[in-house]
Amino acid sequence: MALVRILVDGYSLLHNWPELASGWARHSAAAREELIRRLTLYWDAIGTPVTVVFDGSGRHTGRPTAASKSGIEVLYSRRGQTADQMIERAVHRFGPYGEVLVVTEDHAERETVISLGGSAASCANFIRDVENALAELGEEIKYHNRRERHRFQRRR
Repeated sequence: MALVRILVDGYSLLHNWPELASGWARHSAAAREELIRRLTLYWDAIGTPVTVVFDGSGRHTGRPTAASKSGIEVLYSRRGQTADQMIERAVHRFGPYGEVLVVTEDHAERETVISLGGSAASCANFIRDVENALAELGEEIKYHNRRERHRFQRRR
């Protein structure tokens, strides 16, 4: 079954990716923006839509400017609702359309997602995948640019 969506527990990933937005608090708007920027690049590399879910129980200020553009969707849970609940509901709803991958460091949440028919990845594995995909994309761009430069220079 094809992967139809990646669901990310936003704060779980932020807490496990210290190099991302270093110097900023993990719950800051700047840290969220950097995460969204990096996941947008990842979406450019792989083409699978990504939904980032943040607990929105009043702990954050401001909304990300990159929210819900292109293949990235950013959601905040309402008061009385958790990001985990939103992720579980999405896994259940996307199930008939294909495989859903959930990224979280919460072991109980990963087990719940698997019981609902989804796949789960730890934050460390996902970060490695993102970094590898972005490195491959960078190499492809360099190759393409060299090829185009060579083709242009031959025309002269």
